[in-house]
Amino acid sequence: MSAALTRRAAIGAVAGFPAILRPQSVRNRPNFLFLITDDQRHDAMSCAGNRVLKTPNMDRLASSGMRFSEAFVTNPLCSPSRANIVTGMYSFANGVTTNGDGRSNETGGSHFFKPGVPGYPLMLRQAGYYTAMAGKWHVATTPEGMDQYCILPGQGVYHDPVMVANGARVQLRGYVDDLIADQTMETLRSRPKDKPFSLWCGFKAPHRAWFPAQRFNKVFEDMEIPEPPEFDTGLEDRPAAVRDSDLQIASMPDFFERGVNRNLPRETRKKLNYQLFLKNYYRTILGVDENVGRLLDFLDQQGLAENTFVVFTSDNGFFTGEYGMFDKRLMYEPSIRVPMLVRYPAGGISGGRVDRDHMVINNDVAHTFLDYGGVLRPERMRNHGESWRPLLEGRSTPWRESWLYNYFEYPGPHCTGIARGVRTRTHKLIHYVQEPQGWELFDLAADPMEKRNLYQSPQHQPVARQLKAELERLRDLVGDDRRQDGKPAPPCGNRMPA
Repeated sequence: MSAALTRRAAIGAVAGFPAILRPQSVRNRPNFLFLITDDQRHDAMSCAGNRVLKTPNMDRLASSGMRFSEAFVTNPLCSPSRANIVTGMYSFANGVTTNGDGRSNETGGSHFFKPGVPGYPLMLRQAGYYTAMAGKWHVATTPEGMDQYCILPGQGVYHDPVMVANGARVQLRGYVDDLIADQTMETLRSRPKDKPFSLWCGFKAPHRAWFPAQRFNKVFEDMEIPEPPEFDTGLEDRPAAVRDSDLQIASMPDFFERGVNRNLPRETRKKLNYQLFLKNYYRTILGVDENVGRLLDFLDQQGLAENTFVVFTSDNGFFTGEYGMFDKRLMYEPSIRVPMLVRYPAGGISGGRVDRDHMVINNDVAHTFLDYGGVLRPERMRNHGESWRPLLEGRSTPWRESWLYNYFEYPGPHCTGIARGVRTRTHKLIHYVQEPQGWELFDLAADPMEKRNLYQSPQHQPVARQLKAELERLRDLVGDDRRQDGKPAPPCGNRMPA
């Protein structure tokens, strides 16, 4: 037995499996193609109503499958979200709670998986799948359970990136997301044809610093993109953890070398930064969309489209001017809502469906893939996510009425405080757990833009009590980490210039 096999067997023993197949699911199992962008908000697609950005290939995927309009991430930060996707478990359970630098920080954050916490690729591989990864991974731990990988180190760069192919660094020439699509197609060409495949394709865009492919440099050049209604809404009435966060577009240094004089008045910088930021953000998404089209064409040409289960999503949402902000991290809607497109023709998913009735979360992806792959999920995944199968098949089923949110990276970039929260279909409660603690309550049905914090409203105290009880129930259900509750928030560095 090889050393690699021995190691995998040991991992399986620690995790309480190897993967067990459901006998009826062994034949004709679907392939899986998981497409993930970085920082793409839920409405940064024309199929989701965007009036500026046109994404014909994302629209094509939506029109031939299903779009979940109520899709969320449980920790709106790059590394933790990816870890939640691959393990189907919350951050505190899988170990990856922050982006970090690979070391535990003073609040107990970590950038590494806990020992013995497998992801769905390893379980699918043990069940007979060929598994591979191309593009952005952005978790400190080397991808586990992959027959092959070619990934960006850390964030990677937009032009002429270095990639790490099965442990060896390789210098490539070209635009990063074109190269990632090329690598994805080459992986599919060279795969063993006697196995189903599970392939993760991670695009870099639209992550900061938003350098588009040259062919898109002039798109949107002659237009002024409207500012959102909340562009000048202040944060004076928000808890300290929100007021002290460092997310203001006016303070972005990114465009000092791209047309914004740092000595301009703050309000002028804010407006110029917004236009340059959002145009380049959209331009990088155009590159993603083009490459999604290339991949869909490739599946068609290779006769793989019918039996390939495709998911397109992002690791978190993004503020594009709401409250004058950019980035993510807070539990506000622009930060936690993501695109979620699913296509699987052989599974009977009718094209053009939009599910507005069920809240789905990124933890669900692993549960869904394992379900369709015929693999029994380990007990440790229970209560952390659900399979979408009954929703995709149009079957009536009990479904979650609430879900748990976590954010752990403080102190750190953007100085956004540690928080927990619960979201239902109509309300949201957020608890900033460090001193000075703070609370926010929003009635999403009456106030979808979250303009009014109702936590101090006497008439909303019954709702606040119900949501507090639900938050504690969910935390108990999954064994949430309570170590930071009530501790003083230490000073935060890493601030942008005023």
